[in-house]
Amino acid sequence: MERLNPTLPMRPGRIERREHSYKRHGTLCLTPNFDVATGKIFAPTIGPTRTEQDFAEHIKQTIATDLEAEWVFVLDQLNTHKSESLVKLIASLCHIDTDLGLKGKEGVLKSMNSRMSFLEDSSHRIRFVYTPKHCSWLNQIEIWFSVLAKRLIHRGNFSSSDDLHTKLLHFMEYFNCTLAKPYKWTYKGKPLCVA
Repeated sequence: MERLNPTLPMRPGRIERREHSYKRHGTLCLTPNFDVATGKIFAPTIGPTRTEQDFAEHIKQTIATDLEAEWVFVLDQLNTHKSESLVKLIASLCHIDTDLGLKGKEGVLKSMNSRMSFLEDSSHRIRFVYTPKHCSWLNQIEIWFSVLAKRLIHRGNFSSSDDLHTKLLHFMEYFNCTLAKPYKWTYKGKPLCVA
């Protein structure tokens, strides 16, 4: 969104006043990776859509940063995170030559549950761990998204999709240089007491 008039700054006795009228210039889909060991964002993709092919291409691009590494991706249960395209990509990258079956009919590709089981297989060099449904707060990238929203998006003024794209890249670079650190979980796992 681009504000139609500039924000009026705070003055003695007056709060900041933001323009409520805006012009929309479209949307973008940001798919970043959060390294839990360093707290840094790496190999993000930014595009106009978030299809299963977009996500599979994002994973392929991420793995290309270190082709020999073992990868563990923590994800929520969005349908594109358990897609036919992703299963085929992982089978190819892990050199799994077995018949994957047909989507909706048989084998690994039969259903989202069968695809998820294949992608979670701990014997694969590249595997996925899915947070329980309705528990996205367990995924640390969600914490980073709240930082992005508070520091850039909420108060942002973007004159075009290209402007948003550029500002997202600059923010991630700034975040990695100045703010990145591993998140420290504070919950001790104590059971709730019922009085």
